Amino acid sequence: MNRFEKWYCGSALWRYLTRRELLPWMLHGSALGDHVLELGAGAGPATMELAKRTARVTSLEYDHPSALKLGTRASHSNVSIIQGDAAALPFADGTFSSAIAILMLHHLKSIEWQDRAFSEVYRVLRPGGVFLAFDIPDGWFHRVTHIKSTFVPLDPATASKRLLAAGLTHVTLDVRRGGFLIRALRAQ
Repeated sequence: MNRFEKWYCGSALWRYLTRRELLPWMLHGSALGDHVLELGAGAGPATMELAKRTARVTSLEYDHPSALKLGTRASHSNVSIIQGDAAALPFADGTFSSAIAILMLHHLKSIEWQDRAFSEVYRVLRPGGVFLAFDIPDGWFHRVTHIKSTFVPLDPATASKRLLAAGLTHVTLDVRRGGFLIRALRAQ
């Protein structure tokens, strides 16, 4: 992530928008279960909100300094912060009741890494588990805000096919101005 992204994703405005707008939209109609995997926690705007909604949250962050910083701020006893890679998750099969990724998928280095992350999510979800992801489409504004940062936009038109190939089912997309929400299940 570049400086602008780190600043914005750690800002009070983004925490407010995540708490008041984004999470209610993402979680509507989806049961998180007792153990949520948060992929790409960053500065943690969703971490503490998720901790209020479930018994246990494991937040994965690729960037080591960001993981350490979030670890010092994560005050809930039901939150664990792990430094790791979404394309090679360090968890046993069937560990999580749900997985959530907010503005993370476009930061993976390639489409192949995104597909590996989808396969890993499938692997670590329990049968019946839900995967929720919010991301942004390709466009000039998003390309400009990602200068000196990884930006591999996920194409909503191909997302369903790619998630199905990873083993997930019941894939739905909800496209709104500025972003899109993906919901998928690991079949029972």
